[in-house]
Amino acid sequence: MRVLVAVASKHDATAEIAKAIGRELTVAGLEVEFKRARDIDDVTGYGAVVLGSAVYVGRWLPEAQQVIERHAVQLRARPVWLFSSGPIGSPDPKPSGEPPAIAELAQSIGARGHRVFTGRLDRGHLSLGEKVVVAAVRAPDGDFRDWELIAAWAREIAAALTHAGAIAG
Repeated sequence: MRVLVAVASKHDATAEIAKAIGRELTVAGLEVEFKRARDIDDVTGYGAVVLGSAVYVGRWLPEAQQVIERHAVQLRARPVWLFSSGPIGSPDPKPSGEPPAIAELAQSIGARGHRVFTGRLDRGHLSLGEKVVVAAVRAPDGDFRDWELIAAWAREIAAALTHAGAIAG
């Protein structure tokens, strides 16, 4: 089965999560194509989609939201999983709850699941406006991504897809 792993990422921390998911799917025997959300013009050639976005000020990046809006009909016709990276807060960098509107986005396409993963914050890569925001919410610098948790979720997706393929075959 051909799987699209797509991501909207500003500073590549979320893209690194997407690539880790893609590696796990590949190990499970699935054919994976990685794309940036902004480069997606069609999803019909894929048997499944994993779409993720960085979260800024509690929201997905516009290019990830646009993938869902533009391709909703095609996405509803295949298994889809969504993930978010962030937010990072203080004093506990772990995210609490889902970003606003994600439940609505997931429901609009019948997504099979959504996960929120902690992200990475390196102030050295931020714009002045982003630095102001992270200072205001007292977000700590560091890499808080849980690679084993990410890999385990990817293996759950792979199991669902390979089990579905075995049943169909």
